[in-house]
Amino acid sequence: MQEKKTVLAFVFDGFADWEGAYVCAELNRELNGEPSPYTVKTVALDGAPKRSMGGFNVLPDYAVGEAPADACALLLLGGDAWLDGSNDAVLPLVERVQAAGALVGGICNAATFLAEHGFLDERAHTGNTLEFVQQGAPRYRGAARFVEAQAVVDQGVITANGSAALEFARLVLHALEARPAAYLDSWYGFNKDGLYPQAPDAA
Repeated sequence: MQEKKTVLAFVFDGFADWEGAYVCAELNRELNGEPSPYTVKTVALDGAPKRSMGGFNVLPDYAVGEAPADACALLLLGGDAWLDGSNDAVLPLVERVQAAGALVGGICNAATFLAEHGFLDERAHTGNTLEFVQQGAPRYRGAARFVEAQAVVDQGVITANGSAALEFARLVLHALEARPAAYLDSWYGFNKDGLYPQAPDAA
């Protein structure tokens, strides 16, 4: 049996659990009876349980110093802690993963963290509006490359705003070749529009 590739999801007290729900569930689940070639593992600054914004307690699989060197992706989920420096100690892991050629994804405030630490200065990216990123990341120098889009991928880094959990998931799944393109299109449409797309309000 082929060894599974590891995708790391960074968790911390107050992390936005829904922002990683679509992508992590899809990476973990079987498709047409075939097991996924990926496994999602959680990583945190230490080994203590972390409580999500939604109240879910998560026991991390790894502390940052124990995270596997061969992880194929690191997903940074949103939350307020990115804006006050509480998560800054994850920076060496982000740098190591990115330098190894693995995918890095940052959604919502995590995109602002990537901006503050120079990851977005030379690549196309998005976030919670340009003004928000500039305010939250004083050292950011990438304004010319900011894109007003739900999610953007460039040079191995995926960014998304806080309303774009589905778009973030689609780009991660595509970049990892975790699902066929036709399946992803159908999956995205189903989750975006639902079984019964809402009709316009009656006049």
